[in-house]
Amino acid sequence: MGNDSFIAEGMAPPQRILFPPEKICMGWQQRQRAGAGLHNLHNTCFLNSVLQCLTYTPPLANYLLSREHSLSCRQLGFCMMCRMEAHVNMVLRSSASAIEPWAVLSVLKRIGEHFQLGMQEDAHEFLRYTVDAMQRACLSGSSDLDISSQSTTVVHQIFGGFLRSRVTCLSCKAVSDAYETFLDVPLDIKAASSVSAALEDFVKPEQLDGENCFKCSKCDKMVAASKRFTIHRAPKVLTVCLKRFDHFTGGKISKVVGYPMYLDLRPYTSQTAGEPLLYSLYAVLVHSGGSCHTGHYFCYTKASNGLWYEMDDSSVVPCDFNTVLRQQAYLLFYVRRQLLPASFSAVKPELPHVSPYPSLLGFRLLPRSKLLLFCYLKLANVEESS
Repeated sequence: MGNDSFIAEGMAPPQRILFPPEKICMGWQQRQRAGAGLHNLHNTCFLNSVLQCLTYTPPLANYLLSREHSLSCRQLGFCMMCRMEAHVNMVLRSSASAIEPWAVLSVLKRIGEHFQLGMQEDAHEFLRYTVDAMQRACLSGSSDLDISSQSTTVVHQIFGGFLRSRVTCLSCKAVSDAYETFLDVPLDIKAASSVSAALEDFVKPEQLDGENCFKCSKCDKMVAASKRFTIHRAPKVLTVCLKRFDHFTGGKISKVVGYPMYLDLRPYTSQTAGEPLLYSLYAVLVHSGGSCHTGHYFCYTKASNGLWYEMDDSSVVPCDFNTVLRQQAYLLFYVRRQLLPASFSAVKPELPHVSPYPSLLGFRLLPRSKLLLFCYLKLANVEESS
């Protein structure tokens, strides 16, 4: 597979591919029950919950379990990919019920110099710094790469995508596009009751006028314009952050925000026509407490055996996905999948008269066909039976 898999309309192709995309395996290569829990070593619940969500990210776990990175790593000193590889292998291959995550905790200040052992930190911030550190490790020894080439690391191919910012002049209708990478999608939930509603707000056009006027190159003057963000290249793993914390006061938005087990990202992309971009939920990170400075983090993850587990530091217990969908989520993790497994290549577009999955009907469905809903139910049946 060549550069074609990295090319999106309007974007330059990468000058160099750092990791072959065909080597990324999206489905678990081995099936087992959930691995070890993580001991809380004094206010480390933020780290534990993030590490568990990353450990059960199928394409990342497959790569780290192969130990391919450490076998070829030439980085001197600190390497976040080597640390994550050691941690994931210990969690998933340990016979202990819980382990101490020192492989990562001992390099906390190397991940982010402001992180302090024993202090409660923000889970989303730690996730962002951890993934950034893994990306830097993959770029080690590769200097002066263009942005498209930097997005071909194994880390960015898994978690990364591109946003398109399109500004349209309201006078002459000229269009100006700009592209930027992203590793997660932050969603404002102040006025949204569901993830789909928050995504609709995310891609809603914004008016640029008054002091925020746009300099149109065609009109050669400051003009009123419309600006709109869309997902231009979708990631293999979609991470959604529900913006619950006020950056100034630290206060928390504790409202319930609905999120689906299956999410179609197509309506929020630059090319809304085409087949659905279907994602399946595999991890939910939860914060309990009144502000970002207090409280507790824990998570729900889907193991390679297809079953859900509540992971609260050293405790790892099975749970059902109805419980998963009722949480006050802070971070949501979705993995890309095909709309239909091969066994459902020919599906009748009728809805079943009685659905055995009423919880899937509890969230507001995106404006897609009845066939898509039927596919959701079929997929749920496959995962439930596995």
